[in-house]
Amino acid sequence: MSDTQTLIDNRPPSVATLFLERVEATPEREAFRYPVPPASGDGPDDWRSLTWKQSADRVLSIAAGLIDVGVRPEERVAIASATCLDWILADLGVLCAGAATTTVYPSTNAEETAYILADSGSRVMIAENAEQLVKAREQRAQLPDLAHVVVMNEADALTAPGDPEDWVLSLAELERRGAAYLELNPDVVRKRIDAITADQLATLIYTSGTTGRPKGVRLPHDNWAYMARAIESTGLVTGEDVQYLWLPLAHVFGKVLTSGQIAVGHVTAVDGRIDKIIENLPVVRPTYMAAVPRIFEKVYNGVVAKARAGGPAKYKIFMWAAGVARDYAKVSQDNLRRTGSRTAPLGLTVKHAVADKLVYAKLREAFGGRLRAAVSGSAALAPDIGFFFSGAGINILEGYGLTESSAASFVNPGETYRTGTVGRPLPGTEVRIADDGEILLRGPGIMEGYHGLPDRTAEVLESDGWFHTGDIGELSSDGFLRITDRKKDLIKTSGGKYIAPAEVEGQFKAVCPFVSNILVHGADRNFCTALIALDEPSITAWGADHGMAGKPYADVVTSKQVEEMIGGYVSRLNEGLQRWQTIKKFRILPRDLDIEHGELTPSLKLKRPVVEREFKHLIDEMYDGTREA
Repeated sequence: MSDTQTLIDNRPPSVATLFLERVEATPEREAFRYPVPPASGDGPDDWRSLTWKQSADRVLSIAAGLIDVGVRPEERVAIASATCLDWILADLGVLCAGAATTTVYPSTNAEETAYILADSGSRVMIAENAEQLVKAREQRAQLPDLAHVVVMNEADALTAPGDPEDWVLSLAELERRGAAYLELNPDVVRKRIDAITADQLATLIYTSGTTGRPKGVRLPHDNWAYMARAIESTGLVTGEDVQYLWLPLAHVFGKVLTSGQIAVGHVTAVDGRIDKIIENLPVVRPTYMAAVPRIFEKVYNGVVAKARAGGPAKYKIFMWAAGVARDYAKVSQDNLRRTGSRTAPLGLTVKHAVADKLVYAKLREAFGGRLRAAVSGSAALAPDIGFFFSGAGINILEGYGLTESSAASFVNPGETYRTGTVGRPLPGTEVRIADDGEILLRGPGIMEGYHGLPDRTAEVLESDGWFHTGDIGELSSDGFLRITDRKKDLIKTSGGKYIAPAEVEGQFKAVCPFVSNILVHGADRNFCTALIALDEPSITAWGADHGMAGKPYADVVTSKQVEEMIGGYVSRLNEGLQRWQTIKKFRILPRDLDIEHGELTPSLKLKRPVVEREFKHLIDEMYDGTREA
């Protein structure tokens, strides 16, 4: 038996056990970094640290506090908060109490928050601030099981007329109660942890469905213990790494990163403020981070815009360097695959060295200068953008997984990664491709099922453990997986041709540096169209250079100049497509797509049905009375 298999097979029943093992092994090592904004509101954040021992002191106090207020094993404790250190410590406290975490996005409205709390049967809600507290308070009549709301921000933990006694607590008060409870019952948390079984519920993550109510995905403790050991076994991260974690922890992608950290023992810098990413990177100087494709797209669009703003000469140099980066990445990756050596012809190598000094080195510094690997997941990364970063010395390792598979089912293997694929399966995970191209998965990371929905569970989970992902893919002879599209998102034109919209959309994002989001439409139509949303900073900067300085975004994107410019990029896209894939017509949206309007999930995935409903009039307009081959 291999060392990897032994590591996975001998995993403990829970991450709570792994956490205690980590604390005992490296109590004084740094575990977390977190920002504290200046009291004045101006100036840089003050970054502070916690050791594993200091983290454990808080985690065990939270766990004991939950036990003190009556939380029993497997009972649910909801966390409604943006990504922050307290989210991680609260989640670990829930797990160490033997309870289960229900994740709630802070952007979820009061009605849907109440649905999740009620459907999960959550006994306690840990709320970030007054805004989240109000959601529970407004819907309290529908939440008879909710015994307490614990507020992270102590100043916001205020009771209101009509609140039951002791209904609202601050997190600090819960920890004080827990510390006092531990003094009287010093072994209470350890006993809870020792009693956890592998099949005991650990997490309920509600998928943000495109239609109807979200489904609660039941992930037992063993899922996270397996993920922790599987991530450790890949060798992609080591105890010396510094991870920058900003992803929403209510999403399975962010959540799995906490399990991997505990197993490996590296430092994690935590800050969920998306608008602080660019500012934080040079401060944190991560060696490892995970992100969704939209972040890499925004960085790429930003450097293109910056180069353009520097004048024609600087822009020409950048575009030359971008082309060299892509060529170098493609050739070197291909040579690695064929010969085992990442090499390129001498002429291209010389060009690459020149471009590195002029462009790539500055780009790497923007990421902190030490970034060894970035994992991209949640959606497909346009290959040309992946090749650009690869050639610039920023290794983007695409991965793949779903909420139902505890996030990490596939990941690219370090130096031998292949852009355009999601890598190989994690050790212990099985994969097969069904006759219709659907990817099926089986292994210790697969969910127990959907909470309270046995019929929905049976639709996707076979009795022998194979899970139907709903994604279409292809496996190479050496086990690398390429995702081609969502099974349900494949477009079949009225002419009978199948089109993978995500593939076309990804190609357009690589061609056009101004695009923020694009939706290709064409199901049951005789030609394809597109709805295109533009990136506000990039397009307004372009507008300023073309006689529209000072004009608002809505005026710029509706101008004739922008329509003609985007039309040129659509034409360039069409040159590389099959005839039936080409975009015959397009409309530029008056605003970008966003989470607030329900058009993007919190992990920035496109909700196609929502977008198509919202902009139905534009789609109808493109097909009205028109015939195209």
